[in-house]
Amino acid sequence: MIVSLMNAIFLFSLPGGGEWILIIVVVLLMFGGKKIPELMRGIGKGMREFNDAKANVKSEIEEGMKEKDKDEEIRQLKQQLEQQKQTS
Repeated sequence: MIVSLMNAIFLFSLPGGGEWILIIVVVLLMFGGKKIPELMRGIGKGMREFNDAKANVKSEIEEGMKEKDKDEEIRQLKQQLEQQKQTS
């Protein structure tokens, strides 16, 4: 089972040198020299927007975790105060 899984992983390896050349030639034929910079700008903009969205989600999750920690700390402090009042 493990061997078949490893074989499946190696079937989807990264393209080699000749394969990259073929990919570049096909892209040049499909889009032409004038459209490629425009295409790359679009890809770059999409990647930038994706990374910004990922950073926003990460910061929101971290803020939520901090708020949860603060709420837990407040609850513990209230419990300590109640215990002190009861012992006094």
